[in-house]
Amino acid sequence: MIQAAVIAAVYSTLTILLMPFSYGVMQVRVSEALTVLPYFTPAAIPGLFIGCLVSNMVGPYGLLDMVFGSSATLLAAVSSYYLRNKPLLVPLPPVIANGIIIGCMLYYAYSVPMPLIACILWVAAGELIACYLIGYPLLRILNKYKKIFELH
Repeated sequence: MIQAAVIAAVYSTLTILLMPFSYGVMQVRVSEALTVLPYFTPAAIPGLFIGCLVSNMVGPYGLLDMVFGSSATLLAAVSSYYLRNKPLLVPLPPVIANGIIIGCMLYYAYSVPMPLIACILWVAAGELIACYLIGYPLLRILNKYKKIFELH
């Protein structure tokens, strides 16, 4: 429970501190780099969900983002956990889930003036940056030093 709480706190803090980059069609939510953490612990699943929920409570998209954005993160976290035997694929579920779910939310609910496929691809591109350019190196570094952090 403590791991989940710490992950939620770090996720929401990063999202809120970097708010100008965390919301919108082309968002690079740096906190999404933490979506690799289910590779190490299932406690990351509720931690990421709660961190995203808290972030979306203060974000500009309101209740819809709280429901759909947090659900996308939950779906991605569970999927990443099941892909933990394939480290290169662990960052992929957030890219796909958020691209589709958030892209559709922005297009249908907020009438973003661009084609649906563009909304999906822009959100996915931001996720790709966060999850593969930041998250995957984080996964590799943490994996390299994980024995240091293990409790005995």
